[in-house]
Amino acid sequence: MAEPITQPTQTTSTFQQALETIEALSQSDQEMLLEILHQRLRDRRRQQLVQEIAEVRQEYAQGNVQFGTVSDFLAELDR
Repeated sequence: MAEPITQPTQTTSTFQQALETIEALSQSDQEMLLEILHQRLRDRRRQQLVQEIAEVRQEYAQGNVQFGTVSDFLAELDR
């Protein structure tokens, strides 16, 4: 059975409050929360990748992408 949640003090961080709240959940609820968080993190990362790909495609379409070797890249940095 879940333990009662104590009132956080002014000095308790939001993160610590979240941890204490989660610890008060049953094990099955904690597992469900973990699954939800993993899914949301995967979705967020997927959206970030979609955005990055769109940006790279736009850069490529505008001709702002150059191809070359590592040596070419390093030489360009030295300019």
